[in-house]
Order: sequence, then C-alpha cells, then structure tokens
Amino acid sequence: MLPVTKKWLFLKISSLILLPLMFWFIINLVHIYDKSYQEVVVFLTTQPSKILIGLFLVFAYIFSALSISEVFEDYIKEEKIKNAANKALNFFAIIIPTITIIVILNLNT
Repeated sequence: MLPVTKKWLFLKISSLILLPLMFWFIINLVHIYDKSYQEVVVFLTTQPSKILIGLFLVFAYIFSALSISEVFEDYIKEEKIKNAANKALNFFAIIIPTITIIVILNLNT
C-alpha cells in the first residue's frame, strides 16, 4: 500500500473513531459546565472518563496532525521547511496529549 493511501486511510479511520468520542465529550461538557470544581474533578477521576478522554485526545491529535501535515504538503514548497514542520508537528502531537493524559491520570479527588 502506498504511503499516501495509508495516510488517507488513517485520516478516515481516525475521523470515524473521533465522531462518537466527540459526541460523548460534548454531552459531558454540557453536563459539567456549571458544576463546582470538586464535581468536575470527580467526573475526571472516574475510570470510564479517564479512558474516554484519553482516547479522545489521542485520536483528536492524530486527526489534527494528519490534517495539518496535508496542508504542509500542499502549501510548503521548500522540502527542508516542510520536513521540519512535519517533525515539529509530530513531536507536539505526541507530547501534548501525553502530558494531558498524565495530568488527568494524576488528578485526585
């Protein structure tokens, strides 16, 4: 399979997985919007919430990194700049969700 085909396939699969996670996230965000800090922490520390938020973050960053790298491919002509931008994008697409998930996992009630 060609790398371009793999990228397209991963983009479509990640968007399909992201749809129900986004729906879940929006519904729960509406429910916790006007809650106290303690109630929000309790919500974030329950096991299903930790798992679903972690999955949501991972797939959201995968989807965004793949989408933004397509923009780089289309609009950046200089190969060195394009490669540096893609490497920085991949670095941040790994680091930011990892740090966020670690913080959520370490929340205490």
